[in-house]
Amino acid sequence: MKTGSVLERYRVVERKEIITVASVFGMNMFRGFFAGIRYIFGGCSSVSQQVLRDSSWVCLAELRRESLLSKASDVIAVDLHYSEISDDDKSMRFLVASGTAVVVEKT
Repeated sequence: MKTGSVLERYRVVERKEIITVASVFGMNMFRGFFAGIRYIFGGCSSVSQQVLRDSSWVCLAELRRESLLSKASDVIAVDLHYSEISDDDKSMRFLVASGTAVVVEKT
């Protein structure tokens, strides 16, 4: 997987399709509680960061899988969009990743 829409030393020989995947992770009551305490006193929440890191890893792996299924060699112009849905004590974080599946060759 390569990022960017223009790649040095590579030429896009075929654009297959735009591929999109999503990853949803729940923040249970305890994770949310400790993340909230950390937020009040300042600093980053390692729990929240780990959830986001895990979701990006899952999405990027799924983009790779989807590109192979479409017989592409790479994914370019990758976009990651994070969001959150909250209700009472429940919180779900999700990540949508998209990119263009392409076949490239070295120039």
